[in-house]
Amino acid sequence: MKKLFTLFCLVSFVVSPNVINSQETSDVLNEIPENYKKRSPIYDFSEKHLNSVDTIPDFASKSNKLKITGIIYENDGVTPAKNVLLFIHQADEDGNFELRRENKKRYVHHRGWVKTDADGRYTFYTFVPGSYIYGNELKQILPIIKEPGKPEQKIETFVFDNDPLLKESCREKIEQTNPNRILKLDKKEGLFVATRDIILGKENKSEY
Repeated sequence: MKKLFTLFCLVSFVVSPNVINSQETSDVLNEIPENYKKRSPIYDFSEKHLNSVDTIPDFASKSNKLKITGIIYENDGVTPAKNVLLFIHQADEDGNFELRRENKKRYVHHRGWVKTDADGRYTFYTFVPGSYIYGNELKQILPIIKEPGKPEQKIETFVFDNDPLLKESCREKIEQTNPNRILKLDKKEGLFVATRDIILGKENKSEY
């Protein structure tokens, strides 16, 4: 997982009162689905707690806190897409993917889920991930998206405008295909703020 983006390039803080706790996973279900171990982690949430805002585990203890907001649009790029699931997971501040185990299934600890509201909006409270200490790799956040009535799909990762590893050649490729991927960080009241809008059907599929 840690080499994927490199391959792509070659070919004192106050939290908003609407921040919620990280959403519970499928261990709250009465029955574990037969395909639980193999299915996409986008499904490992509790529907009861799913809404348009989520907070990644350990957010409060991180130095580079980050709020990501955006709108998911239908294919026309204009109509807000409601009830779309967006799942993200990411490395910690040292660039390592902290793995946990639940119901005999391994997962990345720093993860979260949202479902867009009627205006297509979503918000994640997370932190800026680190670069893998043993590799020349970008800081990135890995997303999976699911439209109502359609299968889930991995889409292109979130990357960071101020990442020194985002070299000019790689930046140019991203800007030509999907400049929304590049998060431009603006610090407000001790919190980095960034925006990423997503147009359904316009994002390239990603294998990470």
